[in-house]
Amino acid sequence: MSEKSVRLVVVMDPIQKIKPPKDSTLAMLLEAQKRGWEIWYMEQTDLRIRDGQAMGHMRQLTVRDDKDSWFDLGEERDAPLGTLDTLLMRKDPPFDMEYIFSTYILERAQVGGTLVINDPQSLRDVNEKAFTSWFPQCCPANLITRSPRDIKAFLAEHKKIVLKPLDAMGGQSIFVVTEGDLNTNVIIETITRLARQTIQVQAYIPEIATSGDKRILMVEGEPIPYALARIPPPGDARGNMAVGGTTEGRELSERDRWICQQVGPTLRDKGLLFVGLDVIGDYLTEINVTSPTGIRELDRLFGTNIAATMCDAIQARLDQG
Repeated sequence: MSEKSVRLVVVMDPIQKIKPPKDSTLAMLLEAQKRGWEIWYMEQTDLRIRDGQAMGHMRQLTVRDDKDSWFDLGEERDAPLGTLDTLLMRKDPPFDMEYIFSTYILERAQVGGTLVINDPQSLRDVNEKAFTSWFPQCCPANLITRSPRDIKAFLAEHKKIVLKPLDAMGGQSIFVVTEGDLNTNVIIETITRLARQTIQVQAYIPEIATSGDKRILMVEGEPIPYALARIPPPGDARGNMAVGGTTEGRELSERDRWICQQVGPTLRDKGLLFVGLDVIGDYLTEINVTSPTGIRELDRLFGTNIAATMCDAIQARLDQG
């Protein structure tokens, strides 16, 4: 398949609300347009199944690298998703039931012949926090539970812990608890919704305060050779850009590359073409598969073109049929 014949549709949050200088989806679309690919745009509400066939209400999209005016929407059409060559699922979490329902529709598009990135079944299977448990050799001490008793025992063992919901993003609802904290019970009650919601608990990694949280981008199971370190703002334990963390670029360390080697083949086998690993110190803490970010920052820091690497990988998959 020649590059000019590629028809791509993106499913994303409202494009008018993105931040162009930081938006990884926009970087992908700019590269696709540069290659002469035909680009179409949808939001979740535009997806449906009719009589077993995945359908979409889509609008033709033109993009620009302009922070004030970055897109135009053109022709509208209703069409089977199987008429497109590839579909980018770039809807941000929360990973709720509506997200899961969307993956069912995308799976029918896949049956119709569309290359869906990332693979819809794997989007359902690979919870961004829980899936680290498949690679315990790479992770800090880690517990997934909704039991207050088990969480308190883990706190007594490790003295300082991090509690995370399994379905949020951008550092939302993350708590750091130290043994003896008088708020421990209420934090556990709140994040587990009185023991009705399963969460992830990890031993606190002190390097977060000084070295930050590294985002490593993976394309087809192979790492981009640079990481984006996100340093927490003063008075916060989270390095996420969404909560005001500052960023700096770093070359991958030997340990980073080892983690990538451990995880990469599984990601590739599961059809997870574009993934963001989060690493603190020597430990893998999250595997981001829904809508990883960091492309634009790394491109500016190191002169890379990560979207081109991704488009090359898409083209290779299309060529394989």
